[in-house]
Amino acid sequence: MIRSGLPERINYVKGPPVPPWLQLMLDSLQPLLWAGLIFTIPLTLLSFALGLALGLLTAVVRLFAPKPLVAVARFYVWVIRGTPLLVQLFVIFYGLPSLGILLDAFSAALIGFTLNIGAYTSEIIRAVISSVPRGQWEAAYSIGMSWGQAMRRTILPQASRVAIPPLSNTFISLVKDTSLAAAITVPELFQTAQRIVATTYEPLILYIEAALIYLALSSVLSALQVRLERRFSRYGGYLEART
Repeated sequence: MIRSGLPERINYVKGPPVPPWLQLMLDSLQPLLWAGLIFTIPLTLLSFALGLALGLLTAVVRLFAPKPLVAVARFYVWVIRGTPLLVQLFVIFYGLPSLGILLDAFSAALIGFTLNIGAYTSEIIRAVISSVPRGQWEAAYSIGMSWGQAMRRTILPQASRVAIPPLSNTFISLVKDTSLAAAITVPELFQTAQRIVATTYEPLILYIEAALIYLALSSVLSALQVRLERRFSRYGGYLEART
């Protein structure tokens, strides 16, 4: 009989067994990341973009509008800054249906976060616009610019350089605050972790894993913030050198 030359029995060397807690984290990583990709990140980006636009409008109203509109803007900022974000979400999602206004969970969260971000960013934008020297307005008017042109071409470019750090911090905080949307049944990252906990009965492991994902997102955004600040600081130095 011709032998093939191969051993009749192969002994496989097995590696060390994976600890149960690590296996649980590996198994739950995909649904957590998927929830973050589908809900947490879009909710953050949409809320910040809409809130930033609302904040700019509110800041402009408070600085340049007639007194009745200024009073409305100040009242809006006062209410939002003086009440907890979680309560605001509950009022929108659970309270408005009593008035016949029905919203799905994602829309309610989007409205709540937009209103909250709008109030806080309006104070930042109002402060940085006020910090631009009055002479910049006068220089813009002296070369024939209208108010809108002066705001768009002269004031906002200078104010944006100062606003980058506080607005970046607001954005990073919003990433973490989206976890509050779990309270109104938005299936984002944190609520997905809660659902897995309900079936595995391992809250410590799952909540630590969710915290690590939030930490990773915040770390990436913080690194981008540093790069953005450096770029704007170089741009600002270039402008100052030219003037």
